[in-house]
Amino acid sequence: MDKRGRPRISLDLLRGFRVAARHLSFTRAAHELSLTQPAISREIKTLEDQLGQPLFRRANRTLQLTRAGQKLYEATEQALALLDEALDRFGSVSETLAVTTTTSLASLWLAPRLAHFTQLHPGFDVRIAAVNDMVNINLEREHLDVAIRFVPPGWDIPGGEQLIKYEIFPVCSPRLAHNRTRPLRTPADLAKHVLLDFERVAFGRPWSDWEHWFEGTNLPRIKPSGTLHFSHYDQVIQAALAGSGVAIGKRPHLTRQLKDGTLCAPLGPGWVASPGSFYLVVAPRAAERQPVAAFVAWLREQMHEDEESVPPTARSRPPNRSLKRTARR
Repeated sequence: MDKRGRPRISLDLLRGFRVAARHLSFTRAAHELSLTQPAISREIKTLEDQLGQPLFRRANRTLQLTRAGQKLYEATEQALALLDEALDRFGSVSETLAVTTTTSLASLWLAPRLAHFTQLHPGFDVRIAAVNDMVNINLEREHLDVAIRFVPPGWDIPGGEQLIKYEIFPVCSPRLAHNRTRPLRTPADLAKHVLLDFERVAFGRPWSDWEHWFEGTNLPRIKPSGTLHFSHYDQVIQAALAGSGVAIGKRPHLTRQLKDGTLCAPLGPGWVASPGSFYLVVAPRAAERQPVAAFVAWLREQMHEDEESVPPTARSRPPNRSLKRTARR
């Protein structure tokens, strides 16, 4: 193609294509970029129209790169990585901080606390990338500084620092817990209630919060009076706060709700399971940067405060009730 007739491609289109090609999913790309799935689809269609050839094809309900798409992805990945690296050298962006963690921890624990961090450090810009399947994410390649990673039992995290154990246990609104017509004191009482379940795919297999709690506590499955299924954990918690049923609470996610009494753990400390831990991982290139050092210190302090302030019903964990290994490396 003659250089004079070559279309001028927007960097925004290339960045959107880069993320969609990396995930092979318009939905996950939209989530990472805080856009809608139709918006990503329109961007890819615009880019394909400008280039005059398709970049993706659908096969067996999966998204695949065409040969042209693969070549463009390789070139875009290299070019944008060089551009981002160059921009990082400018003082105007040297105070940025990129943090990744799971979507549920980001929405329920991290996001509500960021105002406190930015008040302490008003000159820092923070970017949050919420991704669930992130155990093996490459911080350097993704231009991320800090990861708060969920790690199942038995997995090794080189250079990782354990922040806090991840614990799960039934929670509900105090009003539901104190309903005299349907007492909620033992696991058997769950049969009289609606269960609120978070379901997704994790580590290549279906994940149900209630299934993992039953497994972790060595309890037989209990048939409830009904079940409400959700694809996002914050929706589960909103339903629990509204008194719609009993959910699986998570620590440290629900520290604030348990502390202020908007949610409670009706079965007490005897029915808590641990399916893993959250680890802190810092990108080697970012470890000495001031925003990163400040955030890591603040994060450790926040986790320590939660360890001390969580009510006993959410803090205690019975012996020999850790979940079995849920994934293999």
